Amino acid sequence: MRKIISTITAIILSFTFLTYAFAADENKNLNETKVNFFTGMFDFSDHKQASGLVGIQHQNEELFSHFGRSTISPITGGFITSKNAFYLYTGVQADYEIGALTITPSFAPGYYNYGNGKDLGYPIEFKTELQMSFDLSEETNFGMSYNHISNASLGKKNPGANSYMFNLLKKF
Repeated sequence: MRKIISTITAIILSFTFLTYAFAADENKNLNETKVNFFTGMFDFSDHKQASGLVGIQHQNEELFSHFGRSTISPITGGFITSKNAFYLYTGVQADYEIGALTITPSFAPGYYNYGNGKDLGYPIEFKTELQMSFDLSEETNFGMSYNHISNASLGKKNPGANSYMFNLLKKF
């Protein structure tokens, strides 16, 4: 059953990412695609399991919904750790702009494989994240984020993982 769920999740995540990628290619001259390149420390609160990570996240600004001072948009991304664990996800984020500062909470379910790293107890995990970034230019932001990944007790164990990242966001 886990293999079926894992396969379905991988197919859905792949389809979602490709859909966003093709939409971005069609509109690349309109600055409607934002890519977040990030690096940091996975599970920094567990000294035995902590490891470096690197990742990428895509946001299609064409699919924004505006609510007052905030905007809601879909995200798709993934990361890999230095212990070969990886997480592929798709979800939603909100951007709250306060001058040059942007505060971005997000929620993204996804597929986690622990490789040689920390076993989080189940292949389906949920990532909640808070990011703060500053405008460097109209097309570039720099920030820092914190996230927590957990399986919401779907598995027999649910140790969770806390991570922090440095983010470079670029519009294309």
